[in-house]
Amino acid sequence: MAPQSVSSTIAGRDLTIETGKLAQQANAAVTVRYGETVVLVTVCFNKEPREGVNFLPLTIDYEERLYAAGKIPGGFIRREGRPSEAAVLACRMTDRPIRPLLPKTWHSDIQIVTTVLSADQENDPDMLAVIGSSAVLALSEIPFDGPIGAVNVGYINGELVLNPKMAQYDESHLDLIVVSAGEKIIMVEAGAKEVSEDIVLQGIKMAHEANQDIIKLQEELQKTSGKPKLQAPEEKVKSEAVEALTKVVDKKMEKILEETDKSAREEMLEALIQELAESAGDDVKENDIAAAIDARVKEEVRTDVLEKGTRISGRSLTEVRPITCEVGILPRTHGSGMFTRGETQVLTITTLGSSRKEQMLDGLGLEESKRFIHHYNFPGFSTGEVRRVGSPGRREIGHGALAERALVTVLPTVEDFPYTIRLVSEVLSSSGSTSMASVCAGSLSLMDAGVPVKKAVAGIAMGLVTGDDGKYAVLTDIEGIEDFNGDMDFKIAGTSDGITAIQMDTKLNGVTLEIVEKTLTQGKDARLFILDKMHEAISASRADVSQYAPRMTKIKIDPAKIGAVIGTGGKTIRSIIETTKTTIDVSDDGTVVIGSPDMEATQKAIGIIEGLTRDPQIGDIFTGKVSRILNFGAMVEILPGKEGLVHISELADYRVGKVEDEVKIGDEVTVKVINIDNMGRVNLSRRALLEKDSEGSETKGEGSPSADYPFRKSGSGGSSGYGSRPRYSGSRPSRPDRGHSRPPFKRD
Repeated sequence: MAPQSVSSTIAGRDLTIETGKLAQQANAAVTVRYGETVVLVTVCFNKEPREGVNFLPLTIDYEERLYAAGKIPGGFIRREGRPSEAAVLACRMTDRPIRPLLPKTWHSDIQIVTTVLSADQENDPDMLAVIGSSAVLALSEIPFDGPIGAVNVGYINGELVLNPKMAQYDESHLDLIVVSAGEKIIMVEAGAKEVSEDIVLQGIKMAHEANQDIIKLQEELQKTSGKPKLQAPEEKVKSEAVEALTKVVDKKMEKILEETDKSAREEMLEALIQELAESAGDDVKENDIAAAIDARVKEEVRTDVLEKGTRISGRSLTEVRPITCEVGILPRTHGSGMFTRGETQVLTITTLGSSRKEQMLDGLGLEESKRFIHHYNFPGFSTGEVRRVGSPGRREIGHGALAERALVTVLPTVEDFPYTIRLVSEVLSSSGSTSMASVCAGSLSLMDAGVPVKKAVAGIAMGLVTGDDGKYAVLTDIEGIEDFNGDMDFKIAGTSDGITAIQMDTKLNGVTLEIVEKTLTQGKDARLFILDKMHEAISASRADVSQYAPRMTKIKIDPAKIGAVIGTGGKTIRSIIETTKTTIDVSDDGTVVIGSPDMEATQKAIGIIEGLTRDPQIGDIFTGKVSRILNFGAMVEILPGKEGLVHISELADYRVGKVEDEVKIGDEVTVKVINIDNMGRVNLSRRALLEKDSEGSETKGEGSPSADYPFRKSGSGGSSGYGSRPRYSGSRPSRPDRGHSRPPFKRD
C-alpha cells in the first residue's frame, strides 16, 4: 500500500497522521507528528479468542526511547529498561478512553504499542499516543466505536490556551486533557492550581470542539486506507438451565441486597453461589451462576437509583458516607493522617528529607527531578483477598500519581521549605475511591508533619447511572458496588477555593457536557462537606516539624566560594558531613542547606562553612598550617586556597634569627590578621597573640566573630578533619633584644 497521510492545523501547528510507510507487517500502523514530536503506533491482534475468559484482553504499551530527546539512558547498562512512571501513566491514559469503545464480547488479545521516535520537548507525545491508538484501531479489522480526539488545555494569564507548549505549563493554572468520542466526552484528566469549576467546564468545551477536527482527520484516513471490519462476537445466549437459575436467584436476592455491610453482603453472595452450584445440574457451570447473580445485583442497584432515588446502602443520591479523620497516629514518623469514609480507610505517612533525596527522572520531559513524591499501596487484605505482594501495578502507580497531582499545588516552595517530601498511602480497607481517600489522608498527614501547606485538600468520587430512556442520576461518594455496576467514575479533588485534580472515566461511549457540568457542581458541595470534617481533626499545619525530622537550615555563600566548600573531589564537604553528622546540599547559586535533627550539629556545620567561605578581616584569628618558608617569614594557609604572610618579626615575642628555628612546613600556628593591603594580600602576626597571652588576655582576640573558627588537626591534609582550636602553650624565653628594628615587608 502506498503511504497515505492527512493533516490539519491544531492550535497553530500541523498535526499529521501517516500510514503505509512504517511497520507494514502490523495489522495497522501510523506515525503521528505534531511539531517535531513523532510517535509510531501499531496494533496487532490474535485471530483466535482466549479460552475461558469473560473480559477484553487489551494491552497498551508505551515505549520511551531516550534518543528521541537526544539523551543517553543513565545507569551502568545504558539502555531503556522497565517503563518509567511517566510511561505507565501514558499507557493508562491511552487505555482508559479506548477500552469502552471496543466490544465487550471480544476475547482475542489486542496489543497497541506506542514508540516515541522524536520528542521536541514542546509538544507532548502522550497526546499523540492517544490519537495514534485511535487511528490504528480505526484502520484495523478490529471493531471499534471510534475514532477519538485528544487535546490539552491550559489556563495562562487568565486565558484558556489550546495545546500549550510544555514549558508554558510552569505558568499555567490548568493542565487539562480531554478525549472526545463523536459528540460525547469519554475521558477527562486534569491538574490545576485551585481553578474554579466554571473555568474547567469552559476548558472542556474548548477541547471538545477542537477534538472534532482530529476525529474528522482520522475518518478521512479511514476512508482511503481502512480495512474491512470483522464482526463483533455475539453475546452468549442463556441456556434454559441458566434462565431457570436466574428465577431462583431473584427469589433469594432480596434479603442479600438489604445488607449494607460490604463484607457481610459478599459472604452472603458467595454462600448463594455455593448453594446453587451444589443444587444445579452438570450443564450449569459456576461461572454461569456468578454471572446470573452479578446481573441481578446490577439490575437492582440501577433500578433503585433511577426509579426510587435511593441506593443500596440506603443513602440519598447526594449523601456522603460517615467520615472519621485522625492525625498523629504513629509516634516516630514525621507525620501521619488517617481518613475513613464508610468502609474505605487510608493511612498516609509523611517523611521529610534533604534536597539530595529528590527523585531523579530519566525521561523525555523537561523535568529532571522532583521533590514531592506520593506512593500508593493497595494490598490484598484491603479487600479481604489473598494476593501476591510485589512491585506496584499500573493501577497503583496511576492512583498514586493522581493524589500527588491533587496535593502538589498547595505545597510551599523549596525556598520557603527546603525539604524533599514523600507521602506513602497505605490502603487498609477498600470500598470505593481509595485514591480520593489518599488525597484526604495525605492532606491530613502533611499538616501533622508541619509542612506549611496553603490549604487542606479533599477528594470525592462521583458516579453515574443511566437508563435506556435517557434518564440519568449522578451519585455522590460512590462505594465499590456502585463503581462496579455504574457507568462513570469521576474523581474531583480540590481546596475550598478551587479544583486541584480531576480524573473522569466512563464505561459508556461517552457522556454529555450536561452530565459533566452537573457532576462538577454536585462534587463541589461534597468536597466542601469533607473539608469541614477534616478541619475538625486539624485546621492548620503544625507550627514546627517533628522532633524526629531533620531541621533544614539555609544559608547563602558567595557562589565563587562553592569550590572551597566542596573541596577536591568532594573531599571537604564529605569531611564536614562525617564530622557533624549532618546533610549538606549546595546549589549553584550559593544556597547551602544543612539538615540535622540536632541544632548543635547544624551550627557546627554552619561555622565550618562560614569559615571556609568568608574573607579575612583585620582582627580575625585563625589556626592555619605553614605552607611555605621564606627568608623573611612564613606563609600560612588560613583558609582553603588563602595564604597570609607572617613576617619573621611577627613570628614570636622575641627576636627570631632564622624562620626555620621557629616554624617548619606543615606546622600549625595560631595567627591574627593585622593588615590587608590594597591588593588583598594578608599580613599575619603570631607575636600579637603571644603578647596578649603574656598579659593574661584571651587568645581569641577582641571578640572577633570568627574567634571560634575550628581548625584542622595536626597531620591532616587538604581541607578535611575539623576540630576545636588549641591555645599556644609553648615556653617563651626572656630575650633582651625584643625591641629590635623590623626589616621592611617584602614578598618574593
